[in-house]
Amino acid sequence: MKAADRYHHFVRWSEEDQIYIGYCPDLYVGGVCHGSNDEQVYAELCGILRDEVAHCQEQGKALPAPSVRITRDVELVSA
Repeated sequence: MKAADRYHHFVRWSEEDQIYIGYCPDLYVGGVCHGSNDEQVYAELCGILRDEVAHCQEQGKALPAPSVRITRDVELVSA
């Protein structure tokens, strides 16, 4: 598993803004990226997350512990 995979990230539609917004609550407050296509927004979000994790590792900065795990119960049941 890559370090970035530890962080829950998702895309959701914003009725208010009429766009898809990408989130990673463990690393960023609020939306990280946005666009009209959910798949493109998710791909961009994944790239941003990988870059952030790599940057922190290169700088020797500690990454926050993942705390948001929507699928935690599913993972425990399927183990």
